[in-house]
Amino acid sequence: MERFTSGIVKRRKLIMIIFITLAVICGIMAGGVLINYNLEDYLPKDSNSTEGMSLMEKEFDEDFPTASVMVRNVSVHQALEYKENLENISGVTAVTWLDDVIGQDVLASTPLEFLDSSVIEAYYKNGNALFSVSIAPGFEVEAVDGIYEVIGEENAASGSSVSKAVVQKLSATETLRSLLILVPLIIIVLLLTTSSYIEPLLYLAALGVAILINMGTNLLFDDISFITYTVSPILQMAVSLDYAIFLMHSFKEYRERYEPEEAMKRAIKKSFTAVAASAATTVIGFLALIFMRFGIGADLGINLVKGVVLSFISVMIFLPALALSFVRIMDKTQHKTVRMDLKRVGQWLMKLRIPLLIISILVIIPCFLAKDKITFEYGSGAGIKASRAEEDKLAIEEQFGKINQMAILVPKGGNGSLNMLSNRLEEIEGISAVISYASYIGPAIPEGFVEGQDSMFNSENYSRIILYTDYEIESEETFAAIEKIRATAEQYFDEVYLVGESASVYDIKDSITADNTLVTLIAVLGIFLVILISFKSLSLPFLLVFAIEAAIWINLSFTYFQGGSLNYIGYLVINTVQLGATIDYAILITDRYMHNRTLLPAKEAISKTLANNIVAVMISAGILASAGFALTLTSSNPIVRELGGLLARGTILSFVMVSTVLPALLILFDKVIRKTTYKNGFHLSKKTGGDIK
Repeated sequence: MERFTSGIVKRRKLIMIIFITLAVICGIMAGGVLINYNLEDYLPKDSNSTEGMSLMEKEFDEDFPTASVMVRNVSVHQALEYKENLENISGVTAVTWLDDVIGQDVLASTPLEFLDSSVIEAYYKNGNALFSVSIAPGFEVEAVDGIYEVIGEENAASGSSVSKAVVQKLSATETLRSLLILVPLIIIVLLLTTSSYIEPLLYLAALGVAILINMGTNLLFDDISFITYTVSPILQMAVSLDYAIFLMHSFKEYRERYEPEEAMKRAIKKSFTAVAASAATTVIGFLALIFMRFGIGADLGINLVKGVVLSFISVMIFLPALALSFVRIMDKTQHKTVRMDLKRVGQWLMKLRIPLLIISILVIIPCFLAKDKITFEYGSGAGIKASRAEEDKLAIEEQFGKINQMAILVPKGGNGSLNMLSNRLEEIEGISAVISYASYIGPAIPEGFVEGQDSMFNSENYSRIILYTDYEIESEETFAAIEKIRATAEQYFDEVYLVGESASVYDIKDSITADNTLVTLIAVLGIFLVILISFKSLSLPFLLVFAIEAAIWINLSFTYFQGGSLNYIGYLVINTVQLGATIDYAILITDRYMHNRTLLPAKEAISKTLANNIVAVMISAGILASAGFALTLTSSNPIVRELGGLLARGTILSFVMVSTVLPALLILFDKVIRKTTYKNGFHLSKKTGGDIK
């Protein structure tokens, strides 16, 4: 450690050059990182909808439709002209309309009233034409802009690709807007608690370098999810700021006795183990996300772990070099700090510990039960409020009803079975139209007689049935219908794939519901073991984990009591992020209590602990909660916005639990802690050998 600290002090200019150069390079690289807005891409490769989509892309020329475009008050001839213009838009891979289903010759020669009305009205109704448009992944913004240019303001476009295009446009500046809210708040808090005007800027510079390096190194991956892109920089800054505060606080203490270089060496030595332990608990919480089968967990987890590790390295190496380089400026920009005397708060909390504990238990029990009754969403959430996409969606639904298109893929060769399946599917409530080889050409006509005209329904190896339904994209009714559709198809074919947005959401639900127990268990056990090893105690891990888990239960239960719904991705992520990010509050309070307990009786020890440390916990919690509020205020994406709200509320609840319930538990179980903690060194009564009251 001596060589390590001496090397930092002696080579501080070289260290600054290296870190700043890396930050600049990675900042440029960050612009080349691809952002993935498609949640379906993170499904396990063996999920039914993923395999089906892969087969369909391989077997059929046309991609699956991802947008619906409605043009008002047009004739059939005019609709065909619009179709041709839509097909010429960059990023649009296919446009399906009535002529593709019944044939252009039939459409041109037969009056519409003589054709199947259920088929006709799926595409043309009351003079309005509805086109199914396929857009290549990654080209949503370009294609949707082109669609709007073709159809004008008076017509409408909706669908998953349109929503993604809106989110992508808004997301481009969301991280910056979040930082523009968070950074001033951090500066204000740090100015009140540090003694130099320049010191907060040094903290932000050290963490900013780590964030840029983290963002730039994402270029090593094919892409990152929009959730990771938006959330990771904010969380990295919020959870890592404590490392910088701890190091610089130690530096300030040692400067009272030593010259700057020696003071920094001692500060690094003192801080290294404590900061590493704090980072380890956070990393373990984030690592649990990697074990999710749903790939969004690994995507976010790896990025957050990488970010915390880079922040730790930056704080331990770059920040000392930076602080020593600016030490004279720090001395010249000194100011008075705001001192808060909270001795009375500690005493007040001790007097009320029993009522507070009873109230907490009365709150925790119903909240624990309520969290399991939450209504969940599994897709990308609600629409973008006050956007054209949302208005257009309602306009299309007004004319054509809800548009939810799906496709079934089955092995080719069984026209009889295909015809029977098509008839059975028409009987399922909610399916408005079934478009298949049987309905388009006729089951009795051999494929050889229509070769080249059945490409929409038959490939070399598979047959395709297209379903038009009026289901919501996700609901209990939709999920039940998907199960029924699959079960019906499996009565006629051994190999069945169901493709579509609802089918993907169903598979997301199936995948991440199974992740819940595993991810939570890994996070809890990992942090439990860290606390067990750190405190050499069998009882303390139970108390500390319970305090934070109780805060998580209360946080999640808000959704149930408010009568709302919660995205399951947010639910899973907050389970691990809140635990990993706020367990440090409980560890700090307990560590200081265990030290004070060797000198004082239990009540006096906890009172002193709260008086001396509650401000530090309050500052840390305030910054993390601010990060959550920043995400909520700036994000256009419902999942990210919801996650930000959960983080902000959860952090505040963790702070409340650590400052009220945990102290009461430490006193209540004082004897148990003494008996189950190795070499505790507790202060005991000389008369009884027990605690001094």
